Amino acid sequence: MLKQIPMTIKGAEQLKEELQRLKSVDRPHIIQAISEARAQGDLSENAEYEAAKERQSFIEGRIAEIEAKLSTAMVIDPSSIVGESECVFGSTVEAQDLDTEDIFTYQIVGDDEADIKLKKISINSPIAKAFIGKAVGDVAEVNTPGGAKSYEILDVKYL
Repeated sequence: MLKQIPMTIKGAEQLKEELQRLKSVDRPHIIQAISEARAQGDLSENAEYEAAKERQSFIEGRIAEIEAKLSTAMVIDPSSIVGESECVFGSTVEAQDLDTEDIFTYQIVGDDEADIKLKKISINSPIAKAFIGKAVGDVAEVNTPGGAKSYEILDVKYL
C-alpha cells in the first residue's frame, strides 16, 4: 500500500504546472539539443551531447518523481476544515515565543512545499508536530537542539 503524501491545493497545482512545463517545454527542448549534438559527429568527445543527455536524465527523473508524488497525494483544502481555531495541516498559525516574546506566522504544509523564506514549514518539522491539534491560547512545547521552547498559539487561519 502506498503512503499518501499530504499536500495543499496550491502545492498540488505547483507540481502539476512543473510537470506540464517539463513535458511540454523542457523535454522537447532537450530532445532537440541532443539531436543537434548528434549531428556534430563523434559522440565520444562531444561535451554538448553529454551535457544534453545528463539534462535529459534529470528531466525524466523529475517527471517520474512528480508523477509518483501526485499519484499518492492527499490534497487537503484547509478552508474546508471546520475547526474551532485548531492547528491542522494547511492552517496558518501565528504564535509567540514565550522566552523572547517574538511573534511569527507559519503555514503548515507538505514536505515539497516547505520553504522557510515563504514562512511555510513541513508537517514533519518538530514545530509543526507540536502545533498540530493545538488551539488558540494553547502552549506548544518544542524540543530543539538548544533546549525546550514554548510557543503560545495566538491565531489560526484556514486559507
